[in-house]
Amino acid sequence: MSDMPLPFAVVPRGANTNTAPVAPLTDADRKPLTKKDVSADHPTWCPGCGDFSVLALYFKLIEKRRMHHEKITTVAGIGCSSRFPYFVQAHGAHFIHGRALPFASGVALSRPDLHVFVFGGDGDAFSIGGNHFTHTARKNVKLTYVVMDNNVYGLTKNQTSPTSPVGFKSKTDVWGAKDRPINPIKQAIFAGATFVARTTSTNPNHLLAMMEQAMDHDGFGFIQVLSECVEFYPGAFDNSTPRKGGVFAEVPKEHDVTDEYAAYRLGEELSPGKFGVFYKVQRPTKNANEAAIIADYQSKVAGLPPWQILKKSFDRMK
Repeated sequence: MSDMPLPFAVVPRGANTNTAPVAPLTDADRKPLTKKDVSADHPTWCPGCGDFSVLALYFKLIEKRRMHHEKITTVAGIGCSSRFPYFVQAHGAHFIHGRALPFASGVALSRPDLHVFVFGGDGDAFSIGGNHFTHTARKNVKLTYVVMDNNVYGLTKNQTSPTSPVGFKSKTDVWGAKDRPINPIKQAIFAGATFVARTTSTNPNHLLAMMEQAMDHDGFGFIQVLSECVEFYPGAFDNSTPRKGGVFAEVPKEHDVTDEYAAYRLGEELSPGKFGVFYKVQRPTKNANEAAIIADYQSKVAGLPPWQILKKSFDRMK
């Protein structure tokens, strides 16, 4: 962290400070970060894992958008994909299994100057964290949730996940999975997410475009990234990879992304389905609603010292 650019001028020890003050550096004066500046520990994923691509594109996004260290916020839960904060040299947190979104919501609400990126997998997002996914979406918290979906529990060595297809054989379903998998696109739309998209780790240009659009969206942005687990589910997404004989079919240009029912129907298409933005609308965010409540309350106690504000609160409790 010693090489991190500082947003202010540094005066050497012993220098004459009786001169005119040095103007603080602006963002325009600071050099954009490079991958070398923001990469930390070497990723520990299996060689060939699709998550490498997502991490590389995250670095690319940081560089392209000229973000600085103090503005980068990376949060994750538990799982292979959730190791993201370890690999990013910036602010972030590796939080409790399935609880990354509540933690990230607190960051987003308390620091409106930041754009929070949350990374997770299909287990962390849709199983133990499924309830938080639903409520963060319906509240429309301003953040971006990137879920690397590989249709299997990889970190714990091959168990059926919420998105594993019927018939998938794993340590927990040696006879083949019988339960119907969830549909992340339909679930996100139904829950109230205001930006819903799908992409794959094998199409870097498309993945970067989806991340940029989600970042620019004022609300809860959800991106399902098909990311192959080469160790426990190799070839899971070959049908969406042209170089492996598959088809990368994008959302039709005539699709109305503001039509919730059209987006829901489009999301019903079976694997590999379509890729791109399914749904995008503007709706008041949790951040804006909370800010309005706080501003309204503060206007009622303007000019009062803190102890009087506290006393008024206690008096209401009597």
